[in-house]
Amino acid sequence: MKYNGLTDSEVKTSREKNGSNIIPDSEPTTFWDEFKETFGDPMIKILLVIAGIMIVMFFFGYAEIYEPVGTIVAVIIVAIVSAKTGVASDTAYRKLKEDQKKDTCKVYRNGMVTIVDVDDVVVGDKVLLQSGDKIPADGILIDGDLRVDNSALNGEAEECKKFATAEDKIFAEEITGDVFVDEYSLFRGSVVFDGEGVLDVCKVGLNSMMGKMAEDMQDEEPDSPLKVKLGILAKQISTFGYIGAAVITLLYIAFFIVNVGGFRAYFATGWTNIVQDLVEAVSLAIVIIVCAVPEGLPLMISLVLMQNTKKMLEHNVLVRKAVGIETAGSLNILFSDKTGTITKGSLEVVEFFTANGDTIPFDEIKNHGKIKTMLDVAIGMNSASMYDGSHKVIGGNATDQALMRFLGEDNYRLISSDTTYIAGVSQGFNSANKFSQVEITDLNQTFYKGAPEKFIEKATKALNENGEVVELSTDALNEKINELASRAMRVLAFGYSDRKMVQDCINDDVVLIGLVAIRDDVRPEAKDAIKEVQDAGIQVVMITGDRLETAIAIAEDAGLIQNEKDVALTSAQLAQMSDDELKAIIKDIRVIARALPTDKSRMVRICQEMNLVVGMTGDGVNDSPALKRADVGFAMGSGTEAAKEAGEIVVLDDNFKSIKDAILYGRTIYNNILKFCKFQLVINVAAVIVSAISPFFGIEEPLKVTHLLFVNLVMDGLGAIMLGNEPALEKYMLEKPRRRDESIISKKMFFQILTMGAWLTIISFLFLKAPFFDKFFENDAQKYTAYFVLFIVAALFNGFNVRDEGFGIFKNLNANPGFLKVWFTIVIVQAIIVNAAVVPFVVFTWIGNMFSCVPFGIMGWIITIVLSATMIPVDLLRKCLVSKK
Repeated sequence: MKYNGLTDSEVKTSREKNGSNIIPDSEPTTFWDEFKETFGDPMIKILLVIAGIMIVMFFFGYAEIYEPVGTIVAVIIVAIVSAKTGVASDTAYRKLKEDQKKDTCKVYRNGMVTIVDVDDVVVGDKVLLQSGDKIPADGILIDGDLRVDNSALNGEAEECKKFATAEDKIFAEEITGDVFVDEYSLFRGSVVFDGEGVLDVCKVGLNSMMGKMAEDMQDEEPDSPLKVKLGILAKQISTFGYIGAAVITLLYIAFFIVNVGGFRAYFATGWTNIVQDLVEAVSLAIVIIVCAVPEGLPLMISLVLMQNTKKMLEHNVLVRKAVGIETAGSLNILFSDKTGTITKGSLEVVEFFTANGDTIPFDEIKNHGKIKTMLDVAIGMNSASMYDGSHKVIGGNATDQALMRFLGEDNYRLISSDTTYIAGVSQGFNSANKFSQVEITDLNQTFYKGAPEKFIEKATKALNENGEVVELSTDALNEKINELASRAMRVLAFGYSDRKMVQDCINDDVVLIGLVAIRDDVRPEAKDAIKEVQDAGIQVVMITGDRLETAIAIAEDAGLIQNEKDVALTSAQLAQMSDDELKAIIKDIRVIARALPTDKSRMVRICQEMNLVVGMTGDGVNDSPALKRADVGFAMGSGTEAAKEAGEIVVLDDNFKSIKDAILYGRTIYNNILKFCKFQLVINVAAVIVSAISPFFGIEEPLKVTHLLFVNLVMDGLGAIMLGNEPALEKYMLEKPRRRDESIISKKMFFQILTMGAWLTIISFLFLKAPFFDKFFENDAQKYTAYFVLFIVAALFNGFNVRDEGFGIFKNLNANPGFLKVWFTIVIVQAIIVNAAVVPFVVFTWIGNMFSCVPFGIMGWIITIVLSATMIPVDLLRKCLVSKK
């Protein structure tokens, strides 16, 4: 036996010194873990604190129980929804390991070949590798030769040839994309296509490339941009709440002092009265500040995200983690896989040309009779591929299959059934000859297909466009081939001879029929989608395991590389650069070739350190760490389960266009969240101001606690449905990406909220204090009930205002039929509450009493609705003034 391998004691020593080949697993995430995590959300924390305060106030008789109970129920619903959608996110790494635990390998030990678990392999083991084996550890090939598939690690299913090297060869410490395709290095997770050899194990477990990927998978995922923005909003609301509560408390104390004639008179009322006033002032301040918090915002976001997951399916996008949709709309930079995403994912013939370099369009080849006939025979009778009964191309390699699709099933069937074209002897393609040939017996001709250089060595004749045999111009042909090679095209030539076939030889009388250019071409729709994404301000970087020249050619055709400033790097170049050096040029990078899994994760990390929102696409196990680390991972539908579990979004058709659609919907969702915030915060700001200053105008509780409950819960939930389904507008793709730490409330949005909140406050006090409105109501109870209607309906009219930043506030209502349905539903529900006392049932009487509402006349309804409708012209006037600045 050539190798004795390690002894049992040497195995033990190696394991103690170099570690085990086991890649440790993390603890699985449970529903309960995900449920608890929801309560770390900053908005949820604020809501729970408020609910706790309101419960304490309820027991002291200063608040109603409806508000805290409603808030707690809303929080629990959000937690359940979030836990259900997030519980699978931890399974990516676990799925990756489940399959590997079952793997075994053949190892030389104690003078014999032994089958052991992959986890038991140690540094120094000699592993016997044969066709179909999965490589169990990193190391070097010391015997035999192999053909290896590295796609699990670099994403490219190219056949890598590996040859034996000396046992004392040092295994590379710095792994780059070029090391994967060198002559002797082998890596855990790769698969042996063909051959037999012996692996000398150099790296095991977490020290292997697969182990480093596994460590990356266990890193904490970054907070989503939406969570960061909500944290900022929560801080702003908290600050507003603390300051507001203090100011309102002081104002009320001042009000009490002024009412009794000054400080001396006030203190003369006794400490009991003062403490009671202080408690009432603080209690009222807390109740008012509760109004400022958009309590339904977390629930609204959950509902909006869940509503849009169904819409995304229509665009071939399956959303695994709902927050991923919104994050997609916040992208600053997107790292995209090449194969199958930007390109079609399979080889195809993209051009046919004659030996003089003239291209013949596909639809015109049929007009060139002799060329077409000879070409059909050279492909159809000289291929390992064929069409099966279900009209699919089977057999042969990727090139043969591409040629067969170019030939077409009808032509293939016609050639195959024609007795004129019966194949005699033939010789398949091999890497030494670089051509295949077949003799057609009845024609006494031999047909060839293969590398152009094999034909140029022999051929002196070629067919021109008219099918005439002419002298071959090698200069024109070589110029065309070189031009295509610069665009990453593989060129194949076809020829025929009037002599019998000679084994391993192209006959001297060979005549060139023509040539084809083949490659995995750029998807036509991907070009348009990439341009749209770039126009949206998102930097697109193609990251691939392919060689640099091919990657650059594809990137140029796809529109990624457009000028000399655009940078294309290899993994080796990347490894030589520090993080700071990369940060300096990151904005110019368009291509990373020969990329390693660690390169992808590193690029994601560096971009996130620059406060960029990062997207990553991928389909293999090699992509999983980067998919998980990225802010949003786009896993390809045809990819591995590990990739799908690591990503937030699965692109079912592997198409870059679907990624563009996901970005559009993400931006739509964020815009709809902004619309809801403007809608709800106008109500809340007005409610705070009206409730805070109304006592100073002699108005006691214009909005009851139950009214505020209706505002904070009913309007929130239904408002989410009303504005959450606003349609996706292409203009969103022209907006600049938002920073991760950007506040939800911009200056422009703040001005809109303040303006419309102020106007709602003004019409509130006009309605409540102006004598003109008294004549429409019989008593104060009716007028206060009408004010409740005015407040809600005014907010509903403002719902039209927030639909569009400009003047198209009534556009696209047909694309969101739920808007008007919810709008009128809220009005009808409020009408029922107001007129509940008219219905002679106890439950309706209870509803009327709970909301302190009494029926009022039709004129009161008309004047109330007309006054509410002024929200629209006032906001249009604001937009006019803003647009002129």
